[in-house]
Amino acid sequence: MKLNIAVLPGDGIGPEVTAQAVKVLKVVAMEFNHVFTFQNALVGASAIDKTGTPLPKETIDICKNADAVLFGAIGNTKYDDDPDAKIRPEQGLLGIRKELGLHTNIRPVIAYDDLLSKASLKTKQIKDTNIIIYRELTSGIYFGDRYLSDDGNTATDICKYERFEIERVTHAAFKAAQSRKRKLTLVDKANVLETSRLWRRIVKEIAPQYPDVRVNYTYIDNAAMELIIKPRQFDVILTENMFGDILSEEASVIVGSIGLLASASIGDQYAMFEPIHGAYTKAANKGIANPIASILSAAMLLDYFGLDEEAALVREGVDKSLKLHITTPDLNNKYDNISTTKVGDFIEDFIQNPDETNLNFTNIHLGQSTII
Repeated sequence: MKLNIAVLPGDGIGPEVTAQAVKVLKVVAMEFNHVFTFQNALVGASAIDKTGTPLPKETIDICKNADAVLFGAIGNTKYDDDPDAKIRPEQGLLGIRKELGLHTNIRPVIAYDDLLSKASLKTKQIKDTNIIIYRELTSGIYFGDRYLSDDGNTATDICKYERFEIERVTHAAFKAAQSRKRKLTLVDKANVLETSRLWRRIVKEIAPQYPDVRVNYTYIDNAAMELIIKPRQFDVILTENMFGDILSEEASVIVGSIGLLASASIGDQYAMFEPIHGAYTKAANKGIANPIASILSAAMLLDYFGLDEEAALVREGVDKSLKLHITTPDLNNKYDNISTTKVGDFIEDFIQNPDETNLNFTNIHLGQSTII
């Protein structure tokens, strides 16, 4: 298969973790006789610094001419500390989602057995958790009109949803549930918000089309609590933009690190794959950023194109790295010299030598770039 992949490393740790995902995709292409080409483009704070805008037209064009987009992270503390900034890195991410029509965001949440002790929650609570969150991505309060009064003392953000925006992500979530445990939970705030009441009405209308899927309805505040208390009760979570953002970040305490959470953003024509974590600017260029979420995002890219064997092998490499503690400091208290690059090297080597890597991995602790 030939794929042209747009690479948007972004800011902070984005370039470091994305480089490892690209490394893994390159070795997959080599081992499975594919041709993957990569074209880098600017986005976020790095784009502002060079072009004055967080989403240059050239970047949009590169993405629209690609088969898929691999995204890193965006953000910079200098913008976080300036609430009056009119141009912000995050506008680049929201902009690319809107430009490409990436309306459905898919975020898996899996409690790995080898990391249960790393999580903030008790093992008995989180063991065997396997959730997938379907989040609407191009509407809601993040994309609604916003106003600031002339005196600067009153601010307004509009949350707006149209029927078709809810229907398309709802159908995608139901179809996913059919291939899993056949359970879907809609998370809303229908006791207060008119947009949530619309969501609930539409989901109830669509549900009879999927009679094999059991549907539950819960409010966002209760869902946030239940996700911590009893996460195994969830299978597919369907929700609107902001609620999905919050819940998926919260879910990082289940898996042990936000550096493990990958995502796919799918539209009618385009698709983008990215870790859910931010730029984490203070950790940039220190070799401590966890690249696994980015690598798992690359696996989701392979899934998207039906390259199931390739994606499975990448995930096996990730599983092996976790089992052998070939992980960055956020997860590792056994070895102190495992860098971002070494994690990528290990998974790259596993893809080349899946039957040998686990037999001799000590060289990675000695600083070698690959394992013999």
